[in-house]
Amino acid sequence: MTDTPPAKVPADTDAALLRRYRQGDAEAFALLYQRHRLGLFRFLCGLCGEPALAEEIFQDTWLSLIRSDSLQREKVLFKTWLYQIARNRLIDHWRKHGKRQSLQDAYDERLHAAPDEQADPVQQLDLSRDRQRLQGALDDLPLEQREVFLLRAQGEFELQEIAELTHTPAETVKSRLRYALHKLRRLLADPTEAKEVSA
Repeated sequence: MTDTPPAKVPADTDAALLRRYRQGDAEAFALLYQRHRLGLFRFLCGLCGEPALAEEIFQDTWLSLIRSDSLQREKVLFKTWLYQIARNRLIDHWRKHGKRQSLQDAYDERLHAAPDEQADPVQQLDLSRDRQRLQGALDDLPLEQREVFLLRAQGEFELQEIAELTHTPAETVKSRLRYALHKLRRLLADPTEAKEVSA
């Protein structure tokens, strides 16, 4: 019987990359940015509906990360920490300006990635031909449902992670996601309803 050596923590986990960046490894930051930039930007854009504001909050989030000399809390995943920073920055912006702008036409995806040709309703955020209909459908969702949907679809968070990030009970998160998916499927299946929503 041979002794098995202890398992090593993979060098490319988010936490390991952040540690490497804090120790001066710029390439580690580039990998973190590449890994999370698209989902984070799409989440912000879908939530606030303003490409310029989403870009501003997106940049501010990464600058906050760069300026911070701390690591994320031990029990919190880097991705959760990153999205929490972004979410807090957006909420601060809304509070400062006393309002939340309505969703507008989709952002210029060329800055971040080419569309993904997936057919699932959750992944239709990437389809350029359906973007306007989906944006109208998203606009019709209550903010809490939209946020949960975008964290799941763009951030690829698990329900428990969304619950922790939004400080919401897991059952509430589950219900919000179920209602959001039901409504989006209905609106996306019927173009006339989606047109009425976006009108």
